[in-house]
Amino acid sequence: MSDLRSAEAVFAEQEEEVWDLLRAKEYATAAELLRDMRGATVERLLDRTPPSLMPVAFRLLDKDVAVEVFGNMEPSLQWDLIDGLADEHTQDLFSQLQSSTQARLVDEVPAEVAQRLLASLGEPQRNAAGKILGYPEDSVGRRMAAVPQELTPNMSVATALNIIRDVTVAEHEIDHLSVLPVGSTSHKVLGLVHLPKLVRAEPDELISDIMDPTETVHAHDDVEDAARTVVHDRVQALPVVDEADRLIGMLTMADAQQVLEEEESEDSFRSGGAEPLGQPYLSTSVMHLVKSRVTWLLVLGIGAVLTVQVLDYFEDTLAAMVVLTLFVPLLTGTGGNTGNQAATTVTRAIALSQVTTRDFLRVISREALVGVTLGLLLGTLGFIGASIFFDVELGLVIGATLVVICTLAASVGSIMPLIASKIGVDPAVFSNPFISTVVDALGLIVYFLIAKAILGI
Repeated sequence: MSDLRSAEAVFAEQEEEVWDLLRAKEYATAAELLRDMRGATVERLLDRTPPSLMPVAFRLLDKDVAVEVFGNMEPSLQWDLIDGLADEHTQDLFSQLQSSTQARLVDEVPAEVAQRLLASLGEPQRNAAGKILGYPEDSVGRRMAAVPQELTPNMSVATALNIIRDVTVAEHEIDHLSVLPVGSTSHKVLGLVHLPKLVRAEPDELISDIMDPTETVHAHDDVEDAARTVVHDRVQALPVVDEADRLIGMLTMADAQQVLEEEESEDSFRSGGAEPLGQPYLSTSVMHLVKSRVTWLLVLGIGAVLTVQVLDYFEDTLAAMVVLTLFVPLLTGTGGNTGNQAATTVTRAIALSQVTTRDFLRVISREALVGVTLGLLLGTLGFIGASIFFDVELGLVIGATLVVICTLAASVGSIMPLIASKIGVDPAVFSNPFISTVVDALGLIVYFLIAKAILGI
């Protein structure tokens, strides 16, 4: 633990020193300090660097480090950086990226910048990037990597190794070269060969003797589903095929993990009522932070009008027994939290493919039962507390309301993500803030109706 703290303290000192040097325009000293850092440290430093200093710091990096760091950035952060770099520097960096990363960046930048970037590529690279851009945004085709080398089943191990040594492959692809596809003469996928197995095999063995069977994924398939298959099955890569089942790319474990991280981050933001930032927090401008939140606040503000309307409708009930207002925060808070818990649980289950829309009735019945059980527990406590401090009739109102609200909230919280999944909307959109607003309004209606029935007001 002490080593971790000391490493963190060293990083903090380096970070402040780099920033101070950049502000003082002592670029030579700053470049020397950056040169002594590992690539991962540089990435972390840039993630935390103020937007105004990032282009300056980036220009000071050695070319190899700059290419590595730029390739690992989120597309929105790459665009912010491009905006502050000269065209020739930008085009050089762009040409070093994988085709799938180029396509993601082109999606992020304005049209005129995208055209300029694509025009800077050689014809083979431009065709590869254009091909990927032809696939839907959330498809496997958008995230597939180029096939480093396709082997054939009748090829010997010695021949395969010689081909791998001689073939011209980009350095970043060599680093992730852990499996190689085996294809027929018509490029139909026959299997995969793991590189360690290939290296250990006898030179005269055939590829057909050492290859393993594999599933394939179509380029138009949903990338999140494919990524979960890769991670769940712990495969190093899945071959990507076109409509004719011809091999066109690979979805690697690294890319699959990145896809799932992005999806989980997106769900986390939306369940909290905000849009994903798409870049590190400290390198995000204040206006970008505002934009990511204001839309949802406006939507939720409109939704909260429902609660106001309910209170206005039951104004006479509140006037007849003012003590009822004391329990409004307790009841709405309990209902909102119960609904959020159910929604978060079901949304997560959907994301992990543990639940589908076919399980609609099973999920609702389970969550309704959970809601009733929680309601009875909390309702009993509410009844006892309200009876002691006020009277038994009010205790009955609070107890009964908690039972109904918990059941209602858990049911609504489980229904919303399933409906969202059915209509093709991100289930996280229907999570916490939206459900809280709906349950607040319904909960108040239930509360006042029960109060009128028991108290006779």
